[in-house]
Amino acid sequence: MTRAFVFPGQGAQTIGMGQSLAEAYPAAREVFQEVDDALGENLSSLIWDGDIADLTLTQNAQPALMATSMAAMAALNAEGVNLSKVGFVAGHSLGEYSALCAANAISLADTARLLRIRGEAMQAAVPVGVGAMAALLGLDFAGAQAVAAEAAQGEVCQAANDNDPGQVVVSGDKAAVERAVEIAKEKGAKRAVILPVSAPFHCALMQPAADRMAEALADVTVNAPSVPLIANVRAQAVSDSEMIKGLLVEQVTGSVRWRESIGWAAAQGVVEVYEIGAGKALLGMIRRIDRSLECIAVNDADGVKAAAEKMG
Repeated sequence: MTRAFVFPGQGAQTIGMGQSLAEAYPAAREVFQEVDDALGENLSSLIWDGDIADLTLTQNAQPALMATSMAAMAALNAEGVNLSKVGFVAGHSLGEYSALCAANAISLADTARLLRIRGEAMQAAVPVGVGAMAALLGLDFAGAQAVAAEAAQGEVCQAANDNDPGQVVVSGDKAAVERAVEIAKEKGAKRAVILPVSAPFHCALMQPAADRMAEALADVTVNAPSVPLIANVRAQAVSDSEMIKGLLVEQVTGSVRWRESIGWAAAQGVVEVYEIGAGKALLGMIRRIDRSLECIAVNDADGVKAAAEKMG
């Protein structure tokens, strides 16, 4: 039996996430403290008692979601579960950093600082109101790519997230994305809606952020992960540390190939997928990709105990 641990991306954040983990497991509380120390601020207070609008700011949401995932990993470790029982790790967008931290490729402190830089750089790359993202429901990836190409009209419009067989997100200039919404509806999309995001992630407009991440990653030690990473932009496993650095840069402007990544994992014999951290968004996508995969959420103390019992 092969298992995969997957880690959520932006949008999964909620006030109070990870608090039950910190209360039940001293090791989980230490994760939040180490992230606070690395950033030089009390991020954990924002996560547990703050305002959701502040937590949703990209530069806060990214390290906060990673901290919650790593707290869940620390709790699993306390229950005797480690990555020796896992075949692969993967993460959706920023979740890829959580996956690499879990697999001991990047230290917790470095991961927190990298995600703060990533969040700030992605927000700064495009002025608010210039870009947009939209979810196209009921079109496959090829269909969404065709819509994006038709909508571009000299501007940027790309298929950014291939989430599952019926959900693709496009990203780019605001006017082009608005055109994509109308074209998608004409081409038979069940729904096409502009998303409430602060920047157009995973498209060419993010190139300044990709350049900033290349600089930041050059100063950070990245080791070979203890478990292979199914990379977003490759949709297959990689273990070479230098290649991983390059893929993390490429990921800022490249498509998140989540549907293909899960399909690849299933083809390698993965039968159980554990979502480690806030929410259950990835599990919903995974069920739509391959109903044969068993999906388990590890987002609170009860989830940790259930997962530990299941994994023996």
